Amino acid sequence: MTPTDNMRETHVSRLSASQAPVRQDALRMLDPARLYVCTDARQSTGDFADFVDAAYRGGVDIIQLRDKSLDAGDELEVFAILSEAARRHGRLFAANDRADVAALAGADILHLGQRDITIDEARTFVEARVLFGQSTHARGQAAAARTGESDYYCIGPVWPTPTKPGRPAVGLEAVREVAADDDGSAPWFAIGGIDLDNVHEVAEAGARRICVVRAVTQAEDPEAAARALRGALPR
Repeated sequence: MTPTDNMRETHVSRLSASQAPVRQDALRMLDPARLYVCTDARQSTGDFADFVDAAYRGGVDIIQLRDKSLDAGDELEVFAILSEAARRHGRLFAANDRADVAALAGADILHLGQRDITIDEARTFVEARVLFGQSTHARGQAAAARTGESDYYCIGPVWPTPTKPGRPAVGLEAVREVAADDDGSAPWFAIGGIDLDNVHEVAEAGARRICVVRAVTQAEDPEAAARALRGALPR
């Protein structure tokens, strides 16, 4: 792809960003969100546009693009596709780690890990409307996220997962602890190794929202997989 093509794709992404929800609207969309999916750019299958459409149709509320194999320019091209789909379906989309890419992509959400830049640092790059999410791996980290500046947080991984190699699982007990501490001030998602076979265990532990990867990205029918997961969650 030529530099001109890259500029064209980035321009499409910025046009999509102009239709982005303002912060209060995005918060209203986040509040009822139940199903969050992280995906790579699906370079091996070449079906990213079809996949995100199917996932949103199946009831996914938020899709995060997380693909560290992409150069920034290529990542923005994929974000242009995701942004357009999110706007068409009236859903949210997220960027991972990179505040500069999130800003250029017009992302609704920037998700940060424990070892990424701080939210205050990220604010120097992104628009004021952007929401912030944070990964947490223990009760104390979850409490800090809930009482800090995060708009939502994730607790996990509940079970070991190849998407986070070397990260110890926190188990269902961490989900129970976070559920017990929940004061309604910030939405939270259980994440890590969750699929249709064990989602009921996470729900029984107190989670009303989940974030998944393989349960949808590796499904033969992503739309049906998303719908089944969404249906298994408490209302």
